[in-house]
Amino acid sequence: MNSVDINSFEKEGSVTNPCLRVLFVSHTYVVGVNQGKLNAIAATGTKVGLLVPSRWKALAWDKRFEIEKPYPEIHLYPARVLFEGRVGAYLYPPGAILRALRDFRPDIIQVEQEVFSLSALEMALWARFTGKPLILFCWENMERHLSNFRQWSRQFILNTAKLIIAGNQEGAALLRQWGYQGQIEVMAQMGVDTSLFAPRPHKSRNSEFLIGYVGRLAHHKGIDILLAAIQHLRDHGHYCRVVLCGTGPDEEALRQEAQRQKVADLVIWRGGMRHDEVPEEMSKFDVLVLPSRTVPEWKEQFGHVLIEAMAMGIPAIGSSCGEIPNVVGRPDLVFPEGNAERLAAILERMICDSTWCEELEQYSITRVSQHYTHERIAERLLDLWRKLLNSKSNTEEL
Repeated sequence: MNSVDINSFEKEGSVTNPCLRVLFVSHTYVVGVNQGKLNAIAATGTKVGLLVPSRWKALAWDKRFEIEKPYPEIHLYPARVLFEGRVGAYLYPPGAILRALRDFRPDIIQVEQEVFSLSALEMALWARFTGKPLILFCWENMERHLSNFRQWSRQFILNTAKLIIAGNQEGAALLRQWGYQGQIEVMAQMGVDTSLFAPRPHKSRNSEFLIGYVGRLAHHKGIDILLAAIQHLRDHGHYCRVVLCGTGPDEEALRQEAQRQKVADLVIWRGGMRHDEVPEEMSKFDVLVLPSRTVPEWKEQFGHVLIEAMAMGIPAIGSSCGEIPNVVGRPDLVFPEGNAERLAAILERMICDSTWCEELEQYSITRVSQHYTHERIAERLLDLWRKLLNSKSNTEEL
């Protein structure tokens, strides 16, 4: 690192460059579908670089992903990372970082990792060394016990960041609790591809009422609460079915729970599916439900499946867990986590009130259009970057 010519970074990456250049750093973008936001940014004329692991093992799914390259406008810098798959502990080789910085010459470095992650720490060190503004995106919405080193590195990163984007309101509050004094914006990490998740022709109101769930089949997702709600609806004379799309560690326990609740005949188990298969399955839903519950080590940080359904005009009901109420945006579509009777009451109104359902369909499409498309996320980011660079430029002139 001693051989790096810091002047070359400052000269070539000057804010006077008419074309803004932003280098993203995150393992999230190994998967091509997640790069939609970056492509939307590139479509504005902004130069987008991406320092990303060349492959990534998702430990929760026991699956390895190779870097996908669907968008030629994104300048990719794949790297074989150390400690692959360990979200908070993996590292980029210094040579890979230096190569990306020298070749791409970014005006801004945006790292989408938690503030106590080692990859965020190494990028904070490089940002200080090169004088490039560091922006962070983070999801964390629960206080966790950290080692002394992690606490020190978190503070170093917070002291380095010029702007932090929190994925949820509770995360923003935690950043203040940790002592961050800079600007915080709350927005989604990624939007929705509205060409993929688009409204489809309505099915007949006389057909069976389908309640959908898409995600992990795990205890913290609260699927047992959904099964209990279906039992309440059956007891009140309402016939509907539940479609569960996904796999997970608690599938067998949930099958047993469906038997215990006497609703096994009402549950359709679709299993896992590719992301590009989800819209077709969703199009059959009358409503999507995300009944997550808070557990000691987790609460819902966003619930991206909510905005995917809403983009298709499918109303989304969610529990009060974590960020869900803020994503849904309507109290009449949120029930207290763990409360099956309240969930059943919302579903019963949907079954019986077609006028309300039509209102919710339009609301859902409008809310996504206003807040959650890739293009809207890109617009907000561009506005933040320009203000940051203008502020930096004015400070340097003083």
